[in-house]
Amino acid sequence: MRIFSATIATETNTFSPMPTSLDAYKECVFLRPGEHPTDTPVMCTAPLWVARRRAAADGFSLIEGSCFAASPAGTTNRADYEMMRDEILGQVKAALPLDGVLLGLHGAMVAHGYDDTEGDVIERVRALVGPKCVIGVELDPHCHLTLKRVQLSDIIVLYKEFPHTDVVERAEDLLTLVLRTIRGEIHPVMSLYDCRQVGSYPTTLPLMRAFVDKTAAMEGKDGVLSVSIGHCFPYADVPELSGRILVVTDNDKAKADRLATAIGQEFVAMRGKTAPESVPFDEGISAAVAFNGAPVVMADPADNAGGGAPTDNTTILRRLIERDVQDAAIGPIWDPIAVRLCFDAGEGATFPLRFGGKIGPTSGVPVDAMVTVTALKRDCWQSFGPTQVPLGDCAAIRVGGVQVALITNRTQALGLELFRNLGIEPTERKLLVVKSTNHFMAAFGPIAAKVIYVDSDGPLNRDYRKIPYTRVQRPIWPLDAETTPGLIA
Repeated sequence: MRIFSATIATETNTFSPMPTSLDAYKECVFLRPGEHPTDTPVMCTAPLWVARRRAAADGFSLIEGSCFAASPAGTTNRADYEMMRDEILGQVKAALPLDGVLLGLHGAMVAHGYDDTEGDVIERVRALVGPKCVIGVELDPHCHLTLKRVQLSDIIVLYKEFPHTDVVERAEDLLTLVLRTIRGEIHPVMSLYDCRQVGSYPTTLPLMRAFVDKTAAMEGKDGVLSVSIGHCFPYADVPELSGRILVVTDNDKAKADRLATAIGQEFVAMRGKTAPESVPFDEGISAAVAFNGAPVVMADPADNAGGGAPTDNTTILRRLIERDVQDAAIGPIWDPIAVRLCFDAGEGATFPLRFGGKIGPTSGVPVDAMVTVTALKRDCWQSFGPTQVPLGDCAAIRVGGVQVALITNRTQALGLELFRNLGIEPTERKLLVVKSTNHFMAAFGPIAAKVIYVDSDGPLNRDYRKIPYTRVQRPIWPLDAETTPGLIA
């Protein structure tokens, strides 16, 4: 039995002013066959990593392809996408004949000329491997679950958790289903229900927690192989933007249709009830300072690199300084130039520094301050579940009572190492401001005495009605009050 696996992935914010080029992939994940680390998966590569670990015991040969992934930003350069795609396709062709293909994708990648890059990859792989080869795909729930992908794949499995702490478990599920299909033990069929909605669905809150647990409990019973909840990625102006439900059953399309419809209708009924409450950032600062306990973790979703934001907005930081808030830390702020200047100045130096506020109007005004460099460290990383996310060279600076974690590789706040790398102990701070939507909860939630979500003037507008969509299929909630959810596959 021969199985091929590869990855090409990013999450594309089509409104972002930061284009995604080959250099962005090289900064994040750019691995040729055999170069994938053995100890941990990296962004979207869990299917390959799991298959490598299980190949001998499960009796198959793994042919490893290239793995390319970039941090969320703007649309990928067309030539760069086609180069990476064609490299993987060349590897597939060289590996033929194949019994199975495992693709670790994201699901919200857009390249110039390609609204649905994942669909494009799957379509071209299918043309090479033929109809009998089993194609299994793992996707992030913040994906565009397009018809093309469902029609051309045999099995699609999405992560269930937000924050995404279950990428390895879902890759295990995917591989098991692909192997069972190859062996003739199951005959998967998929049904797709379009909920016609855009929203935020953290599984750290009670309503989504119960919903995910309920649907997960259906798997492995009565011929139900997999249930996936597609949240959608709101910051992409593509036609098939929408929350969708995907059900996979063992050769029972009618059952898949009924279950996808029932789950989809329940998901529709949860509209407007799943996102965390948020307050204006100044009100959030007051609440944090007044709270009798520590640390208070304050999340700034509007400047989240995980949604394609620059992560260099200075508004909240500036207000912390103006209000002379003490015992606070904020991070990350992406500013490679400021990091370099801090290294030039040296640890312990006090000097005038301009930092943040670089990319555009929603980045805010740069901060000009006399800062003290409290720590410097090269080649840093932070953890996110089983993966290590590179931060590059980092610097910590102090302005009044606030310490700032400056990073070189743009990413959101994920692990406690973001601060600990630089001698800032999160558990000993009164206030931690993290630039993240909800992924921070995996590491910061357990240490937080209180979590506050705030609204700021960062580029990721949390009111989806104010996003200037022009290509999204309408009607869709909350842009439109009346919608027509239903089965589409």
